Amino acid sequence: MNPILQQERQDTFQETLVSARRTMLMSEVLKLAGDSFRASKTRFALTALGMVIGTASVILVVTIGLTGKQYVQELIQKIGTNTVEVEYAGGGATPGERVRYNDFLTREDEKAVDQQVPGVMYSSPVLTMHNRLAFPGGIQRDTLVLGVSPQYQQIRNLIVTEGRFFDETDDATHCHCAVVTQQFAKEQYGGDDLAIDQTFQVLGIPFTIIGVFKESVTDFGQSEIQDETVLVPYSVARYFTGTENVNQIYFSMQSMNEVPEAQREIVHVISSSPRHRANSVYKAQTLSELLVTAAKISDALTAVLVMVAAVTLAVGGVGIMNIMLANVRSRVREIGIRKALGATYREIKLQFLTEAVLISLTGGIVGSIVGLAIPFSIRVLSGYDFPISWLSVVIALTAATLVGVIFGTVPATRAAQMDPVESLKYE
Repeated sequence: MNPILQQERQDTFQETLVSARRTMLMSEVLKLAGDSFRASKTRFALTALGMVIGTASVILVVTIGLTGKQYVQELIQKIGTNTVEVEYAGGGATPGERVRYNDFLTREDEKAVDQQVPGVMYSSPVLTMHNRLAFPGGIQRDTLVLGVSPQYQQIRNLIVTEGRFFDETDDATHCHCAVVTQQFAKEQYGGDDLAIDQTFQVLGIPFTIIGVFKESVTDFGQSEIQDETVLVPYSVARYFTGTENVNQIYFSMQSMNEVPEAQREIVHVISSSPRHRANSVYKAQTLSELLVTAAKISDALTAVLVMVAAVTLAVGGVGIMNIMLANVRSRVREIGIRKALGATYREIKLQFLTEAVLISLTGGIVGSIVGLAIPFSIRVLSGYDFPISWLSVVIALTAATLVGVIFGTVPATRAAQMDPVESLKYE
């Protein structure tokens, strides 16, 4: 037979023997660990309890962090993260250019964007006026009046608490109607229902209140709506200014993902219009940056809380090391007998290290089940869709395994370093 082929077969046979021996050795180690745990069930359970608490804490902290992040994002989205606000930012014009060009925004710009930019669901101009409103009894008060279109309600997610919002018919017929904030209705008339059908005057023209509204969520100061604001149809408000110019135009996209591209396209459509000069500057703003910032803050807080929860894992690890050191002291004669029968340094160390990892990993598995069971139970009972990160389970189990390895190394090393003669004489 070829000597080279014979040598290869012998090498293969030796590798198979080594593999079989290691497999038997690991199975024996696991069996010894199981026997040790059954001999002291209470001690094993109490030691694993620290890892149960630590692992469950990590998963619950991540779940709470994700829930807070989701809640904040939902609040910001209600303000209008899919909304693009455009306004004229300057650029200057000579007297001669003012005759030919109109750099300020107009309804024509709004119509052009609606036609040329895909994904626009709603749009509305905003004409801002600060006027003294005249109320019955000779009372006058400075109030913010906004001229908007009927679609402004969808753009700003306004909730009508009493009456109705003005519609396209009211806008087309130049109806002298108004929708007011809850605070305005309360301070002027005593309540939402009492404000309906009441009248007030703007520069001598009477307006009738047909609805009372509120914002669906706190806007963090990002909205042009103040505590006491009156909304009137834009077709009526523009007569008070005597111009077609508007302060801002709002566009609402179908989804938040379309906002960055739509932001660029809207500015391009308006800037390239022959109604405006080429060097006119228009600024488009969104709330996407606020959403990204809120997500970063939430992630940072979650990371800090996870680090705090990791302290519990460390405490559990100290408990494992303590109990394993006591375990080594109580099994000195067993270690001596095993060494006398031929057990190596590696085998003794592997045995005790395996026991430490099994304690830690068992606690981690039970803790993961507990950590997942709580949010799942709340989801079923309350109906609220709690976000659950399976990555947190992987991280928790990995951390539990590492804790077992790190805190089990010292006891395992001490057991492996014992002198067999001294161990056999130990009482």
